[in-house]
Amino acid sequence: MDPLACIDLPAFPLQILLQRRPDWVGLPAAVIDADKPQGIILWVNEPARSFSILPGMRYAAGLSLTKELRAGVVDDAAIQLGIERIERRLRFFSPGVESSGTEPGLFWIDAGGLELVHPSLQRWSRAIRNDLSGIGFQASIVVGHSRFGTYAAAKCAISGEATQVFETPEQECIFVRDIQIDRLAFDAESRDVLAKLEIRTLGAFIDLPAESVQRRFEGGICRLHQLARGDLWDPLQPEAPLRAYGAHRILDDPESDRERLRVQAEDMLHEVLLELAKEERAVREIDLLLVLEHDGTGSRGRDGTRKATPRRRESLRPAEATLDEEQLRELIAIRLESLVLPAGVVEIELRMATVPFAHQQLELLAETPKRDRGALDRAFARLRAEFGDAVVAHATLEEGHLPEARFAWQPLEAMPLPRPRKVMVRPLVRRIMDRPVPLPPRPRHEPDGWLITGVEGGSVEEILGPYIVSGGWWRKAVHREYHFAKTDQGRWLWVYYDRERRRWFYQGEVE
Repeated sequence: MDPLACIDLPAFPLQILLQRRPDWVGLPAAVIDADKPQGIILWVNEPARSFSILPGMRYAAGLSLTKELRAGVVDDAAIQLGIERIERRLRFFSPGVESSGTEPGLFWIDAGGLELVHPSLQRWSRAIRNDLSGIGFQASIVVGHSRFGTYAAAKCAISGEATQVFETPEQECIFVRDIQIDRLAFDAESRDVLAKLEIRTLGAFIDLPAESVQRRFEGGICRLHQLARGDLWDPLQPEAPLRAYGAHRILDDPESDRERLRVQAEDMLHEVLLELAKEERAVREIDLLLVLEHDGTGSRGRDGTRKATPRRRESLRPAEATLDEEQLRELIAIRLESLVLPAGVVEIELRMATVPFAHQQLELLAETPKRDRGALDRAFARLRAEFGDAVVAHATLEEGHLPEARFAWQPLEAMPLPRPRKVMVRPLVRRIMDRPVPLPPRPRHEPDGWLITGVEGGSVEEILGPYIVSGGWWRKAVHREYHFAKTDQGRWLWVYYDRERRRWFYQGEVE
């Protein structure tokens, strides 16, 4: 079997986070799925592991082990951009590059025949590590003879700065059997079950009977067991690099007029769409890159040195992948109209993310829907182009301790199909303030009743409660006494008394 290399950038999303927050380097750090105490820890670094903080724990549980724990959220878009960046650099060393679809920051490279180009595979792997280190990423690189063996060996490198070459399959096998299973992609539940069985190394895991593993564990662990035993052949499947589509134009003079910028961008768009039509590809997303003359305060600093050229990147996404030039031109025009540019533009670049063009079959007896869902999606695309990608959102339920933390706003890609159902009892709607509104102190004697929302809202006739919510020891102590207050106008107001602040707050209303 030809040699192959496994490149592991340990806790890749965490490395992206630490590049944003360099002051966290050296401290226990983690990536969580949501920025709240009950968020799940997804990736941790070695200082965090030294305090027994592992993926699958709650952020609050990690803070109970060490108050020095730092955590943040890294979205999927940032992870995908980082993966594509690493892939482009790795293809310089070998054309056969495959990225893992389940573990971000994990790659396999075909190393066959490279002994004729490089003095040794050891020096070749060190060159890859040095190249990745130059852009701020730590990597463990292992060259071996099997996909699982190189994967396991790369995962057990603690420092993230190791390179290793196995000369023979036997040498690789002996090394892999001594690796601790908590270094691999075992979920927390499976890891705990194996620990109860005193199975802590890959050697003990490999020796388990295949029938027992299939009976006790789910498909991911069973597949890992088959790969470790060599029962499942999983060849390298490198992906062909996607061709970059786009256009670049350097302007003769700095341009500040939006109308002329729009004309320039539309000319470039027309050229790219003609090329995409020949290749039968459609536009999924447009990156509009504007290079400005300066940042609005001049091109040189106080010491006379030239400043870095400011760049403005805008992303535009149509309702669906399309080659409709009129629709794309409209999105570009809307975004340019909403921009505030501090200086003239000296360069314009368009980059296209594309997908294969979908040829829809023509139907002889097609039913015309009463509502045009495509028009709704196009309206959403125009809103995103003018106000940003986060403007179209919907509420999702979350696991939170306080009422305002029980939901979050997530971007809405497309409106789901309605699913009406009959209800016997009309449901109540609880409207929650984005932030609780502090109420003025209550006087001892209220001759007209408690006026929570002012005179126009009516006075309180009846109060139900209290319903106590307390806790928050992991961040800040909370003790709230919730009440439902009925006014003389028939409104049910939702208020609470905060014992810590000694003040009343208006949380929402029930309708």
